[in-house]
Amino acid sequence: MKFIADFHIHSKYSRATSPQMDLENLDKWAKIKGINVLGTGDFTHPEWFKNLKEKLEPAESGLFKLKKTNSEARFILTSEISCIYSKAGRVRKIHIVVFAPSLAIVEKINTQLSWIGNLKADGRPILGLDAKELAKIVLNISEDCLIVPAHCMTPWFGIFGSKSGFDSIEECFEDYSRYIFALETGLSADPEMLWRIPDCRKVTLISNSDAHSMAKLGREVNVFEGDKLSYQAIASAIKNKGGPTSADSLKLIYTVEFYPQEGKYHFDGHRECDISFSPQESKKYNNICPKCGRPLTIGVLNRVEQIADKPEGFKPIKAIPFKSLVPLQEIIAEVLGTGVGTKGVSKEYQKLIENLGNEFNVLLEASQTDLDSVTLPEIAKGIIMVRGGKVQIEPGYDGVFGKVRIFSKKEHKNLVKQKTLF
Repeated sequence: MKFIADFHIHSKYSRATSPQMDLENLDKWAKIKGINVLGTGDFTHPEWFKNLKEKLEPAESGLFKLKKTNSEARFILTSEISCIYSKAGRVRKIHIVVFAPSLAIVEKINTQLSWIGNLKADGRPILGLDAKELAKIVLNISEDCLIVPAHCMTPWFGIFGSKSGFDSIEECFEDYSRYIFALETGLSADPEMLWRIPDCRKVTLISNSDAHSMAKLGREVNVFEGDKLSYQAIASAIKNKGGPTSADSLKLIYTVEFYPQEGKYHFDGHRECDISFSPQESKKYNNICPKCGRPLTIGVLNRVEQIADKPEGFKPIKAIPFKSLVPLQEIIAEVLGTGVGTKGVSKEYQKLIENLGNEFNVLLEASQTDLDSVTLPEIAKGIIMVRGGKVQIEPGYDGVFGKVRIFSKKEHKNLVKQKTLF
């Protein structure tokens, strides 16, 4: 049996997050998306933690479900923490995702972290705490917790980020580096890029949405296979580079990735000056913006080049595979030539979900025949093209999301017009 998991999300208590991000809506959208296990996010926030205690009940060991429902969606206790501190003469800004196996353990973590910073200020609290010290606090409370550096290549807040990161896991976590079993790829990087970096080959690469709204859930996920689901089985698979460790354990069989070029820090650039450069172009200008003379924001691709020890295209033996997808609403919007949040897109999206089960079934499993039977042939074609990696991408840079296009300009002229839907 396959299980789809998205561990890193945010609640309505996080800054710049939809007020609809509550447990009831998360449960509803997990079904729409086809997600079996969803991170709670934000367990450090007092009000959100109160929600978790009041509205969730134990399901499988270490997992939870909404009380008084028959929902098949499961929640796993997670929270992202922003560590901002000085180390080795530089200011470091590192985001960490913490996994915990029980509400009692979360309560102990929250108590200790509340002595350090204001947990009420944001669902993702900012603490003046060394990432190593965070790991020490959490793991001293429970060795069953997981410490995962979030979006590991993001310039401003990734462990390997160009602006405030490190060159290795050990440089960041020192003697606690042996307890770092995974890194999160983030939207601007995928496993193929990260396989070139020594430390990224030593740990499990997991992928999560970091969603701030319902529509963004599942834009990156982890796909497990096994007979039994539990916190311990998930943690074991992550700790053992995908697992399984025994016949009845879970195995991480692949991750689903955003096209990294679509991430907002893939290329180098300067947003204010509308400058977007490949690493080679940046080198010509000594990493300086040719318009204003200020330093460029060095993106993920350039940063990979700096710390990689393997050439482009390198793949380790027994590497966990991945698939790159485009969210279903984006595919529909391109075909219709309209925005993602429009009525036409919503109508086609709902029709596909109602007839074919959930978004991941549509994107990954549904046959061409099934797709043609419920939606426009151009939308069906777009879904099949995305599965085959037939996309054209304008890379993101300096906080600007990249643009993924499935059809060329010539093909767009032949697409059905939106008015045919009405």
